[in-house]
Amino acid sequence: MMSGLGTALAEASSPSWTQRACAGRALASFAEVPEAAEALLALLLDVGNTAVTRETAEALAQVGTVAAVRLIALAVAEADDNQADWLQTGVHDVLVDSKSGLEVAVVCRKLARDPEEAVRQGATAISAWTDATAR
Repeated sequence: MMSGLGTALAEASSPSWTQRACAGRALASFAEVPEAAEALLALLLDVGNTAVTRETAEALAQVGTVAAVRLIALAVAEADDNQADWLQTGVHDVLVDSKSGLEVAVVCRKLARDPEEAVRQGATAISAWTDATAR
């Protein structure tokens, strides 16, 4: 298994919110790996602590790949209002860095054509966040 992936996957289900948040950060670079993607989506929608949601969203937005932003989009489509606020906060923390924000905006334009409705819906919401931050 890739270095660090196994440990991070184990920490993703920890009862400790700090370990889950660390797992979200560690797993972000593995967003294209199915097992990691599944764990990351669960961390984005963490019901135990909003810090896990925020830190995982921030880490994925920093990675900025299609796979990473796609997971945020899926989470946005499934999130309740509170989770959506923390997803937006995590993404916003990255958007204020113009280079990363630009990458997220470009990826969202690609995801707007994704075959999955939930991804398109989430990407539209994230695009609105990028537009609001650019102002």
